[in-house]
Order: sequence, then structure tokens, then C-alpha cells
Amino acid sequence: MTRQSDSQSQKQTAAHVSASTIHSTRPVALLIPVLIATVIGQLMLMFRCPPSELAQRMNLDSFGAMAMSSGFWILLATLLVMIWKMVLVARYRPTPAPADADLPSLTVIVPAYNEGAQVLKTIESILKSDYPAHLLQIVSIDDGSRDDTWHWIQKGCDLDRARVIGVRFTKNRGKREGLYEGFRRARGEIVVTIDSDSEILPDTLRNLVAPLVADPTVGGVGGNVRVLNERGLIARMLDVWYTFSFEFMRASESQVGTVSCCPGALSAYRRSLVDSFREEWVSQTFMGQPAAIGEDRAITNLVLRRGYKVLFQSNAIVLTEVPTRYVQLCKMLLRWARSDVRESIVMARFLFTNFREGSLIGTRVNFFWSLLQMVLASLMFLPAVLTPFLAPAAIPVIAASLAAGAILPGGLYLCLRRSAKAVFAVPYMALAVFGISWITPYSFLTPHKSSWLTRTLPATAQAPVVQLPQPSLSGRLPKESGQQLAA
Repeated sequence: MTRQSDSQSQKQTAAHVSASTIHSTRPVALLIPVLIATVIGQLMLMFRCPPSELAQRMNLDSFGAMAMSSGFWILLATLLVMIWKMVLVARYRPTPAPADADLPSLTVIVPAYNEGAQVLKTIESILKSDYPAHLLQIVSIDDGSRDDTWHWIQKGCDLDRARVIGVRFTKNRGKREGLYEGFRRARGEIVVTIDSDSEILPDTLRNLVAPLVADPTVGGVGGNVRVLNERGLIARMLDVWYTFSFEFMRASESQVGTVSCCPGALSAYRRSLVDSFREEWVSQTFMGQPAAIGEDRAITNLVLRRGYKVLFQSNAIVLTEVPTRYVQLCKMLLRWARSDVRESIVMARFLFTNFREGSLIGTRVNFFWSLLQMVLASLMFLPAVLTPFLAPAAIPVIAASLAAGAILPGGLYLCLRRSAKAVFAVPYMALAVFGISWITPYSFLTPHKSSWLTRTLPATAQAPVVQLPQPSLSGRLPKESGQQLAA
């Protein structure tokens, strides 16, 4: 496919996303009776045929019987927690976008490594925003790429030298260092981070800053991540799962003021707040080694620890490239899982203090639930994978469980997108159990590893390192221009 046709395809995708997104989560309330009926049905089943009796009928050994009994209770607890979350989601509404007179100045930071031409599309999408031009500054950092990323960043600067600057590192220093350089050069009241494999819609920035304008107790806002390259089975499955992860899980977390992770693909923070902890953040270590992963979850924890709320804005949409192959998917999820282990430990250190005014019950319930899921996923990995081979009689129960697990994400996607692609929730559940369930236990064993795992290329000669002239937020070039070495 040519670059022109690919760009046209992505524009059509963006238009489709904008048109098909329902920013109200009221349709989610339609699923509450379904879950309640499921709970009642499970209780009736457990009363008429207890798990121990069912295990005996299936000729399971003591271990299998214990696993089945535990599974029934875990499923019941999951359903009850999901009903609570669903009530929160049904009540969720994004904060209305502010008028032009109330908009703060922004610095959008775009770190890039071996991204190629996609970084130009990212910059173009930012420049096409309906955000006032004199309030917008864009800083794109080439983190020592070994491909032609710097060439495309330069082209992005050429589009609008009054608002876009480019910085290039002489060698790869990691995404955290790239973001830090952007934070250090930021002049806007709000700093926004956007991944270089992502594109935003024209109204994304205006919607993203809305909670920060409306409420001074909000310190960070996470955007709504959607799939840009919706090609192939894995990408389609991830489109369904991203909808569940953001418009259900993060929407419910937002209702208690504690989104656990603002995504790297699109987030916004108060610059004054970031300035207060950026040195601590960039020098973070884990087990004595520099923390080269989990920069988004780490910065979210620092915002929360200082007593600010972190919210989710469903109508601040970003389209991002997702893995299309199994190995790519595993690498991405493993990196996320390791950072979850690390930052859950960090969060536990302040979660049980009065780190913020108001009720923290919902925040703590969400933390315990996520921690329980991580532990159970590790403990149940081998039984879940081996049961079909060791106890073939349990296959119908496993199939029914996978179908039941797909009801909520699939139903949510159907309500919000009104698309038959909701059926991809079923194969994703199968993949989650039999294809990627090893990732959580492995992350518990290897949380110290900080390899990014993606965006690697063979070593090649690197070009001279320069920084293009830096603009001001007034929309004019500074009086003194010229080339400077990147810090």
C-alpha cells in the first residue's frame, strides 16, 4: 500500500471513530440486569449442584475439585465487583470542553524511537487540532533512532516552525529521558504526552484538558485509546479489549478519582505538578537499576501520591498502532505486566495513608481487586492451561466460562460501538487463557528486567545531532535562533 493510500485509510478510520463513538456510557446500564441475572443463575446452580458434587460427577481428583470450587467463588466475586463497576460506568460523563477563553497553554511532547514516517503523521494530527494556535507548543524528541525518524521530525518542524521544535539525542536514552527533555523545555501550563505511533482527532486536546480546567484538584487526565491499524485478527481483538480497558475499567476508576495509569499514548498533567517531581521520576530505580519501563504508571503514581485526582476523559480520543503479530503482542504485554508489578508495590506504600481528602474506599477496592487478579492469574496459569488435557470432561465448563467472560467486554463494545465486531471478544478470551496467560506469572519472576523489547533495529551510523529553533507560545520564533546540541 502506498503512503498516500495508507494516509487516506487512516483518515477514514479517524472519521469513523469520531462518528461512531458514543461519549455517554448510559447504554452500559442495559448490561446490569444481564450480570445480575448471571449472579442469580450461578447461585441457583451452586445451590442445586454444589461445586464439590459437580467435581465428583466429573471424576475430578482432590486438586481439580478444589480448583473448581475456588473458581466458582472467584467467578461470583468477579460478577459482584463488575456490577459495582458497571453502576459507576453508567453514571460516568466526560467533562464538557471549555470555551476558548478558558483554555490553558499546552506543550505537547512526542518522544520517538525508530518510528519512521509515522511520527510526521502524529505531528500533523496535532497541528490539525482545533486548539488555538498561540496556545500550542509541540516538542518532538528523536531518542537516538537508527532509522530515518529524525528526517520525518524535521519535516514536521517545517510544517510550522513557530510551534514545532525537534530535539535529537546522540544515542538512545529511553522514553523516560525523552519525556523528561520535553518536560524540561515545556512552557505550557499543561503538558500533554502523545506516543509517536499515535494520531489524535481535531477535538482531542480541547476535550483532554477539560477536567484540569474544571477542577483544580485534578492533576492528571488519561485519554481514550483506540486502535489505528485495525487489520488482522489480533488488532480486531485488541480494539474490543481496549474499549473494555478504557471505557469500562478506567471510566469506573475515574468515578472514584483514581485512574491507576494515564496511558503513554495520550495523557495530560499540570506542568507545575510535573516540575515538582520530574527529577525524582526520571531518576527512579527498581532493585538498584534505573527504571526504564513503566514511565506512564510511575508518573500517575506520583500525581496521586501528592493528593491529586487522576481522571479519564472518554471523548479525548487517540488512535494508536497496536501489535498485529503474536510475538509483538507478548512483548508489549510483558513490558506492561512488569511495570504493573513494580508500580503496584509503589502504590501500596501510600495507598493506606490519607494521601487525599475524601473517601478512598473505591480506590482501595480497585487496588485490591487488581492485585487479586494478578495473583490469581499467576496461580491459575498452569491449571487453566493443563485442565483440557488432564480432564477433558471439563472442556464444556471451560468453553462456557470463556463465553461468559466475553459477555461483558463484547456487550460493552456492542453498546458503545453498535458493531458486530463485538464477537472478537470471544477469541480474545481464548487467547487470554491459552496464549498470553503465562505473561503475568513470568512478570512476577522477572520484574527487574527493563528491556523495552520493541522498536529495535540493527546498528547503523548516526547523523549529526541538532535542535531546531525553539518557538514560543505566542506563536513567534525567539529572537535568537540557530542550532544547539541536544541536552
